[in-house]
Amino acid sequence: MKAYVFPGQGAQFTGMGKELYENNAQAKELFEKANEILGFRITDIMFEGTAEQLKETNVTQPAVFLHSVILAKTLGDSFTPDMVAGHSLGEFSALVAAGALTFEDGLKLVAQRAAAMQKACEITPSTMAAVLGLEDKIVEDVCASIDGVVVAANYNCPGQLVISGETKAVEAACEALKAAGAKRALILPVGGAFHSPMMEPAREELAAAIENTVFANPVCPVYQNVPATAVSDAAQIKANLITQLTAPVKWTQSVQNMIADGATLFTEVGPGNVLQGLVKKINKEAETAAA
Repeated sequence: MKAYVFPGQGAQFTGMGKELYENNAQAKELFEKANEILGFRITDIMFEGTAEQLKETNVTQPAVFLHSVILAKTLGDSFTPDMVAGHSLGEFSALVAAGALTFEDGLKLVAQRAAAMQKACEITPSTMAAVLGLEDKIVEDVCASIDGVVVAANYNCPGQLVISGETKAVEAACEALKAAGAKRALILPVGGAFHSPMMEPAREELAAAIENTVFANPVCPVYQNVPATAVSDAAQIKANLITQLTAPVKWTQSVQNMIADGATLFTEVGPGNVLQGLVKKINKEAETAAA
């Protein structure tokens, strides 16, 4: 069975989508439509911008979304998913690709999500850190023992977990995790504490936008970040998407469940190859490919 997976923030690179734009009329039309919807020429930043410009949350999120969704659309009839999943932001790309959201509505929600997250990041100094070489349970227990807000945010693959929260609490957790035997506990260059309680103001803002958007049942099950299981009901998809901003991304569990449900080939749709690497670390027997 074929699974298609969609990357999140961090997969961006200068020049992303340029080849698609130049060589495919449908892609060019969609990119231009996106420029109109967003009210600025995001294509200029994607194709020619600096890494610094691309790192801005309000650019990164729509850029990665556009690259993934437009690439999926150009696959045409060869895009035949039995199931889809997306990592964090990538969940929006997956939902558009699976027909649960229109291209226009998906882009508008992603732009609103990015703006809301940016605002939430400015309220309290907050950050994220990658923890390597420890079992999930140990990381969770250490986080629970720290004063202040710090939680497990991204279950990327066995032995790789990202924590998120108030800057001081994350720094304290990193020291405690190294003492507990982590190979590395490294602060990440991100704008704030995504997938943690620090995103509550953004969740409230995005909830209103999601509630006012029409969702359809997808053409195939979507393995969402929050439950890590197959979801096909539009109302349930909406509810999970609202929870997603303050809840952890259960990527390890999602991939394990997709494999248990019959996935044999994971095709990554979008910039980079991060998810192919994570899938292999979760199950080395799984076959991976780039779209």
